[in-house]
Amino acid sequence: MFRLTLLALLAGFLCTCGRAPQEDPSPMTDAELRAHANELAHRYLITDGHVDLPYRLKVKNFRLDKEYLGIPIETSEGDFDYVRAVEGGLDAPFMSIYIPSGLQAEPGASPALADSLIAMVRGIAEAHPDKFRIATSPAELEQNFRDSVMSLPMGMENGSPIEDKIERVAEYHAKGIRYITLTHGKDNLICDSSYDTTRTHGGLSEFGREVVREMNRVGIMVDISHVSDSTFWQVVEMTDVPVIASHSSARKFTPGFERNMDDAMIKRLGEEGGVIQINFGSTFLDGKLRIRQDSLRGILQERLAAADLQYRDEAAKPLIEAFEKEFPTLYADVETVADHIDHVVALAGIDHVGLGSDFDGVGDSLPTGLKDVSDYPNLIYTLLKRGYSDDDIQKICSGNVLRVWRAVEAAATAQ
Repeated sequence: MFRLTLLALLAGFLCTCGRAPQEDPSPMTDAELRAHANELAHRYLITDGHVDLPYRLKVKNFRLDKEYLGIPIETSEGDFDYVRAVEGGLDAPFMSIYIPSGLQAEPGASPALADSLIAMVRGIAEAHPDKFRIATSPAELEQNFRDSVMSLPMGMENGSPIEDKIERVAEYHAKGIRYITLTHGKDNLICDSSYDTTRTHGGLSEFGREVVREMNRVGIMVDISHVSDSTFWQVVEMTDVPVIASHSSARKFTPGFERNMDDAMIKRLGEEGGVIQINFGSTFLDGKLRIRQDSLRGILQERLAAADLQYRDEAAKPLIEAFEKEFPTLYADVETVADHIDHVVALAGIDHVGLGSDFDGVGDSLPTGLKDVSDYPNLIYTLLKRGYSDDDIQKICSGNVLRVWRAVEAAATAQ
């Protein structure tokens, strides 16, 4: 298997927007710089805006029985477990309460899945109190960090469990949800999706506007990942507090891919005090890789159809394995992730970028050097090489997102 070595468009470029370059950078050797990166990964609280562990476990027939609750501690499966997270310095992965768009048509299906995934996350924390705690505020994250216990804050990916009941916003806040991605792969009752060309509402629906106001009122962060461009602009015009993009990247590097944010959106997000948390998936990072992956998916679908098979069929596995050998997957690399961070800093400043890996959510597309939750020090090392200061690293790791979270809390308390 080979990988594509990407030309770093901003290699060697020291961005000065929002921060001053180091006038006298430390003359560290490469080994010393790597050691410093690892030390910072464990000195600073690291929060990741989007980890899809709950749904991964759900589709693996996870049950809330004691024999299954050991899965997140140490495993060779997936991108996240406790042992690897500790190695990488991860302290507060937002557990994604992911609701597939396909459930939206069946009344009650979305909230039922949401409740089961919330219960799963709580069950993990209850089964391993020495390792995990549910966290519902920045203060709890920071206390857990001091106690050397990993926080499990929760964000809901897709607001479809709200259905048409505005009171559920407050109910999900009471259940521990601290951000809601307004939609996912299809338009829902709240707003239009970047992936759906139907454009049902032309952005936010009237009910969606009620949802955003209610999220502001109760203290749930508004997440604009996955939404259409029109939805984004309407949200930032009406929301009273900063918003986040929990797992998005810069569209500059993926032209035509609306799921990422364009330059004007990133600038406005910064002007409003928000944060974009960079998605690590290779197709979010490099447009050429995205075109290739789309082409390969088409070829594979044709072969599966010719064999009268579906991707998830057990009988399809040999065909898929042979296909992957014939067409090796290409990956971005850690330098590409740093390119996206550089670009956001150049547009909006150092206070408006964070990490939103989408671990366990983007399949076999993670960049070389960032293959799982043990690899955050590799990104920190890359940023240090590019001239980022220790204070900059702290902001990227968690400071920026915690600032937004506190602003949302404060606005809710003031009402």
